[in-house]
Amino acid sequence: MTEGSYCPRCAEPLRRRPPTACAACGYAQFVNARPTGLVIVVDGDRFLAIRRAREPRRDGWALPGGFCDGWEHPADAARREAAEELGATVTLGTFVGMYVGPYEFQGERFPVLDCFFLASLDRPELAPDPREVSDVHWFDLDNPPDLAFPTMGSAIADTQQLISR
Repeated sequence: MTEGSYCPRCAEPLRRRPPTACAACGYAQFVNARPTGLVIVVDGDRFLAIRRAREPRRDGWALPGGFCDGWEHPADAARREAAEELGATVTLGTFVGMYVGPYEFQGERFPVLDCFFLASLDRPELAPDPREVSDVHWFDLDNPPDLAFPTMGSAIADTQQLISR
């Protein structure tokens, strides 16, 4: 069974995938991008990346961040996720941008709205959470590794433009 096969209000089978309305109760169902908050920790012409310790894209290089909780603002999510993943407090700087991309997990593919912020570490010491991060590395902005999600590569390219101004 895929998400969206049944009405979340009355459990009636849906005639088509969202966006659609339930024929039984009229409930309108949409597929909306799920918001995230991420940081691009920069130091001069380099940025900090984490190696993911869990799925999806386990062992891929990524930028610290994650999904917003409920009514959480993406900037607050970015700070919270940096604290959870890096064990560090960050100060947010310039908003880099929002990028829509795919996210696949547990057999589901859905859109995400990734919100990236430039950030700096309040202290250089890191204490990565081993449940989330298996490695941390500084990379040159002009020579990033393949990143786990396509929006991250786009945000790094835009960060290069912002910093070179």
